[in-house]
Amino acid sequence: MILIVGFPLFILILGELSDRFLHKGKPLALTLKIVRNLVLPVFVVLLFMQKVLQLPNDNEWVKTMETLFWICVIHAALSLLNSLLFEGVKADTWRARVPKLLLDLARLFLILLGAAIVLATVWEADLAGLVTALGLSSLVIGLALQDTLGSVMSGIALLFERPFSVGDWLRVGDLVGQVIDINWRSVRLQTLEREMVIIPHKLIGSDIIRNFSRPLPLHAERIRMSFSYQDAPNMAKQVLSATALETPGILAVPPPEIFTISYDDFAIIYEVKFFIEDYGNLEDIRDRFVTRIWYAAQRNNLNIPFPHSYPLSFPWSH
Repeated sequence: MILIVGFPLFILILGELSDRFLHKGKPLALTLKIVRNLVLPVFVVLLFMQKVLQLPNDNEWVKTMETLFWICVIHAALSLLNSLLFEGVKADTWRARVPKLLLDLARLFLILLGAAIVLATVWEADLAGLVTALGLSSLVIGLALQDTLGSVMSGIALLFERPFSVGDWLRVGDLVGQVIDINWRSVRLQTLEREMVIIPHKLIGSDIIRNFSRPLPLHAERIRMSFSYQDAPNMAKQVLSATALETPGILAVPPPEIFTISYDDFAIIYEVKFFIEDYGNLEDIRDRFVTRIWYAAQRNNLNIPFPHSYPLSFPWSH
C-alpha cells in the first residue's frame, strides 16, 4: 500500500515543486527532476524486490538495482551541490570565479569516491588491491601523459588567475586572435584570417600574453604617415587629427594624438595614435583611416612624398 499510494503521491508533489521552481528560474528545479525521474523510481523498484518479492540482499539483481540507486543518488547530490553553490551566483563572488575545469575535476573525484563506497558496501569488493592497482596504473599513465598533465596543471593555474576569458583578443607570441574556447587542455583562438589555432596551456603559460580587451576594451593603434618638407607640421597634424576623428570606429574620447617622429631624407614622419573599442574591427578601421588620408591630403594641398632614385654617373662613362 505504501508503494501503491506513496509513489504516485511523491511523483505529483515533486513534479509540482519542480514546475514552480522552473517558472521562478531557480536552479533547484533540475535536482527535483532528477529525484522525480531517476532516484524515486529506482528506489521503488528496489523496495519492491526486497520487501514484496523478498529477494535476498546478495541476489545479483538486488545488488545491481542497489548500485543503480546509489548512482542516481550521487548524480542528484552533485546536482544539488552545484545548484546551491554555483548556479545563479553574482559575477563578483568567489563562486563565480571558480574555473569550470576545477569543478569538473572535483565532480570526477566525488564520483570516483562514491563508486568506491558502492563497491565496498554493495559488492563487498576489496579496495586495498584496487587502490594498489590504481596507484601503479596512475604512475604509468602519468609518465606516459606528462605533457598532457603539464598542460592540465598550467590550465588550472591560468583559470585561477583568469588573465583572459572567452571573447577577449590576445597576442600570444606572434599570434593574434580572439578566444573562442577554453578547455582542460588548450585555448582556442580565431585569428583575423578566420583560422582556428589551438594553443596548449603548457605553451601559453610560458609565453607573454597581451590582452587587448582588458582591463579596458580600448586598444591604441599607431600608424605612421609622411608629408613633404614644404608642408607645415602644424597643418599636417591638424589634417591627421581631423581625419582620424571623422573616421567611423575611431573614438573621440580619448582623442587621437599626433606626434612628429623624425626628419627623414625625403619627408617628415608623423605618428597617429588613436583608440578603438573592438579589436576585431582593427583592419577595417585602419583601412578607412589610411584611405581617407589621401583624400584629406588632396583637399588641403599636402604632399605625400616618395623616395626618388637617381641614375648613377661615373666619370669614365662619358
